[in-house]
Amino acid sequence: MTQDFAVARPLLVEHAEIEAALADPAVHADAGRARTLGRRYAELNRVVGAYRAWESARDDAAAAAELAVQDASFAAELPDLRQAESDAAEHLRRVLVPRDPDDGRDVILEIKAGEGGDESALFAGDLLRMYLRFAERRGWATQVLESTATELGGYKDVQVAVKTRGNLADPGDGVWACLKYEGGVHRVQRVPVTESQGRIHTSAAGVLVLPEVDDPGEVEIDQNDLRIDVYRSSGPGGQSVNTTDSAVRITHLPTGIVVSMQNEKSQLQNKEQAMRVLRARLLAAQQETAAAEAAEQRRSQVRTVDRSERIRTYNFPENRIADHRTGYKAYNLDHVLAGELDALVQSAIDADEAARLAAAGDA
Repeated sequence: MTQDFAVARPLLVEHAEIEAALADPAVHADAGRARTLGRRYAELNRVVGAYRAWESARDDAAAAAELAVQDASFAAELPDLRQAESDAAEHLRRVLVPRDPDDGRDVILEIKAGEGGDESALFAGDLLRMYLRFAERRGWATQVLESTATELGGYKDVQVAVKTRGNLADPGDGVWACLKYEGGVHRVQRVPVTESQGRIHTSAAGVLVLPEVDDPGEVEIDQNDLRIDVYRSSGPGGQSVNTTDSAVRITHLPTGIVVSMQNEKSQLQNKEQAMRVLRARLLAAQQETAAAEAAEQRRSQVRTVDRSERIRTYNFPENRIADHRTGYKAYNLDHVLAGELDALVQSAIDADEAARLAAAGDA
């Protein structure tokens, strides 16, 4: 067991190096860099704490075993001390299982109406409100970056930034750590407001979750690779809502990724928001490529940003919510739509952790 924990020592060194760097005022002159280091430092805190707890338990058990030869009172304590060492070793083993390095990141959440026309757009609006309420319950800040509303009050598409407030003590409490499991197709079964016969319809909306880039240096973007178009923003029905060319469309030529923004009144603000989304999409694309090229970086089947995968069904007549990846099912759909997503998220976290532990055991 001790030999296995040798992998922790480079992490202890890295932790000490980051601690020294964060004490340097010059590092904090670059807010993005400081945030990246802070996120990594918080992640390593778990390892350092678990390693020190195991060392202490190991030393206590070893000392008791040595003294037990001469003192029966130490011999009586030895079983409990050895159990404590075993428990600490198991905790450290779990902490050392590679976790998602993006867990502490903020996210950009995209929701798009899919099959079902107006009903799908209304459901996209329901999902938006669900996530906004969940974020509010978690104490996160939200900002709608871009949206295309429909006349019935739904959304053809909407992009929302979700951010934590302040520094995280544990990356596991981060926005990405919770919302990364939401990517995929969300299916709804209910009687649409446009249905006069009372028939149940099935429609769907797609959700894409992107880890946000807090340090622009993480994603290199050559300005020569960008085509930036400006135009007048418009509202539902194509009616002009702006008399200046404030809307911005940015095309990243090497990848073909296109991001459009028109919510802000300023062309500069729309450009900044578009670049924010573009960096997140490019980061996600880089990570997908890296994961595909490195077999050892296996991903849990729970984590997905593939909108082609149906991940969940929202059945209104039965007030039922079902996650098709984890097998979670409950009859409290009304509460879920009110933002009570905790049990659903936890089922995905548990399944993800089980998969990572199994993969580590097979390695």
